[in-house]
Amino acid sequence: MEKRRVVITGLGALTPIGNNINEFWENAVAGTSGAVPISKFDTSNFKTKFACEIKGFNVNENLERSDIKCTDLFSQYALVTTGEALLDSGLDLASIDPYDIGVIWGSGQGGMDYYEKEVKVYAKTGVPRFSPMLGPKMLINMGAGMISLKYGLKGMSYTTSSACATSNTAIMDAYTYIKLGKAKVFVTGGSEAGIIEMGIGGFNAMRALSVNNEHPEQASRPFDVNRDGFVMGEGAGTLILEDYEHAKKRGAKIYAEIVGAAMTSDAYHVAASHPDGEGASKAMEFALKEAGVKPEEVDYLNAHATSTPIGDISEINAVRRLFGENPQNLKIGSSKSMTGHLLGAAGAVESILCIKAIEKGIITPTINTTEIDPVIPKTINIITGESVQANVDIAITNSFGFGGHNATLVFKKWVE
Repeated sequence: MEKRRVVITGLGALTPIGNNINEFWENAVAGTSGAVPISKFDTSNFKTKFACEIKGFNVNENLERSDIKCTDLFSQYALVTTGEALLDSGLDLASIDPYDIGVIWGSGQGGMDYYEKEVKVYAKTGVPRFSPMLGPKMLINMGAGMISLKYGLKGMSYTTSSACATSNTAIMDAYTYIKLGKAKVFVTGGSEAGIIEMGIGGFNAMRALSVNNEHPEQASRPFDVNRDGFVMGEGAGTLILEDYEHAKKRGAKIYAEIVGAAMTSDAYHVAASHPDGEGASKAMEFALKEAGVKPEEVDYLNAHATSTPIGDISEINAVRRLFGENPQNLKIGSSKSMTGHLLGAAGAVESILCIKAIEKGIITPTINTTEIDPVIPKTINIITGESVQANVDIAITNSFGFGGHNATLVFKKWVE
């Protein structure tokens, strides 16, 4: 079976540092922190009182009333970024067989925002008078379902969920199905609305979140010796993946090509990544092998690096296993220093930064990292402080999730 080339023709983003692609990219280049005191609920009794919230977002200005009525916040984020990405792609949906366009969406938690609100009302009143929309709103597949419904997309539609590796697995599936000829276009990515009491309280109980309440804008500091946990984020990212011949025929703008993807499992621990980074290293190795790319050819790695003591070093160990102790061409950065950790949406927004790095020749910084952990070799080039200009032909992004999921994507500068 002929394997098709898969290109990216549209992008959409809604993040703590920008409510569209242009704002997101400009603020990432500028090294902007999205961390602020939590406004969504009273944090008096919580150890962590801040998060990377989306700012200035009014759902009534972005979606029709009928869409809002039947969606949780994570699905609303999905619809907004998909609208931007479809517009950016220039696709004329009316001229395409709707069975040729599918949706593979990702979310780690789904509609927990609405679920929590309904349960709190029940706990207070003791009366099981739940909304008839509780079921549809809380279902994790409804991001994909609502995108299909709104835009009349009749190809395969489903949701992947692999914790914080979720978006990467969704994008990997979309890429694979296009290669196999099962669709010509996919809307793919992920969304999350996890800044809720259960989310913050649960991760506090695990001691996973930063408690730097005095300086929240400095709290997410991947690879720094003083890192004390991740910062919760929220938002969504959408990519339009397209069969190259289909994109070429309609004269589409091509941002980049996706050339490799792989997943592995640590089979080690319910939450912690394997300290030696073996599984993560294998995910990168397999993805690069599929892409036909040697490790020394990789210019940029957008690391998963969440700013946790164990996780960051595990990923560095994975890099050392694959790229060696002195990877001269490889530049590493963690955009979670700016956006916080978007859980199931993280891979999508980080893929967008890889694609924009290829397009613009700019690698965004790891902010707040002022003293790199001494266990990290000085020969590992972590981009801190400010963005750098660099020719990026090959960029990869890692995402790792609770349960031991490792997922890597490989993006390449487009060559006709």
